[in-house]
Amino acid sequence: MNSAIANLDIINARVPGGGTLRAIRVNSQGKVSQILSMGEFAQESQATKKLLVERQVLDINGDYISLGGVDLQINGALGLAFTDLKAQDSELLAKICKFLWHQGVDSFVPTLVTTSVENIKRVLAVLADFIDSQKSASEPTAQILGVHLEGPFLNPQKRGAHPAEYLLPLTIDNLKLILGENGAIVKIVTLAPELDPTEQAIPYLKNADITVSLGHSLATAAQAEQAFELGASMVTHAFNAMPSLHHREPGLLGAALVNQRVKCGLIADGQHICPTMIQVLLQASNYEQGLFLVSDALAPLGLPDGVYPWDTRQITVTDGTARLADNTLSGTTLPLFTGVQNLVKWGCEIDRAVSLATSSPRQAINISSEIEDTLASQLIRWHFDEATKDLTWARLTDSVLPLSSTPR
Repeated sequence: MNSAIANLDIINARVPGGGTLRAIRVNSQGKVSQILSMGEFAQESQATKKLLVERQVLDINGDYISLGGVDLQINGALGLAFTDLKAQDSELLAKICKFLWHQGVDSFVPTLVTTSVENIKRVLAVLADFIDSQKSASEPTAQILGVHLEGPFLNPQKRGAHPAEYLLPLTIDNLKLILGENGAIVKIVTLAPELDPTEQAIPYLKNADITVSLGHSLATAAQAEQAFELGASMVTHAFNAMPSLHHREPGLLGAALVNQRVKCGLIADGQHICPTMIQVLLQASNYEQGLFLVSDALAPLGLPDGVYPWDTRQITVTDGTARLADNTLSGTTLPLFTGVQNLVKWGCEIDRAVSLATSSPRQAINISSEIEDTLASQLIRWHFDEATKDLTWARLTDSVLPLSSTPR
């Protein structure tokens, strides 16, 4: 624990969704114990001013304080694709976790794109061991919450960059085959619901406490609605790898946007969806109520633009956007918080943009999104420069230093 952030009162803070200026109280254990209005804080301070407790005060002059980010769709970093993970990569995986921490990410769900059954089983075994080892981590690091299987149960006509030879029919037997003995660490499965006429797959996954996300799909609105009734609660990268919205056939995305129990992942790099359509999506989904940000970052995250291997193929990264040789969009190499900064640049309110990367993804997988009882060392301070219109951020532990934009 960093003693510099114990017994601390953070004053004149804004909290996403909180409205007026707040005071955030950090106790002697370094955890947030209370969030007060500034009026309440002034009254309490007056009443307790004679107590022999030395407390620090940090006036952040209207900046925002939030939880760290949670990335529910990230394919790799620092040159390692999670689908290629092997036992000897544990040291690099630990380095990735520290790298993501310094990118503002508290926790993430490594995403495995469609690959062979053997590869999936190998990676799940490696990640199961690594997740267990993280329980004893002594230094701040991004925690792995589980695994996101983006495939292999995808519609071949909407597979995008996923290799066709590894796609599988959506059956209970194939689900059991994929999950194997390490299925307990699988947190999310992206699937195309129209591939399962028996309607058994989604309830099976829900009973295993796995979040079902619809994606890479040609599902009609009726098929999507039925999938949501069966327990699906997410949509993978809205607009991408699914039919566009149509005024007579709203499709999977239309059905999701009007369902208050469903949250859609959003890639806000300006390439997967143009900023104008992002505004449509934000307003139609009531912002963080129906959306959450993901990076969808590929293995070159943290590396410069260039040509990199991607399974048996290559991707070319230009200005943070990755494409296959045939120009198929395969992902980005931009960090999660770049999406927050982009949304603000495109006109989204700061507190909503921040919530989309911090509290909303937590809610999507049913983990706490409350600041109270959180270690203050995990908190993020956001500053908006009225002159330049730039949104910058830093971990609270670094807030005595100049705030900086998210590096690529």
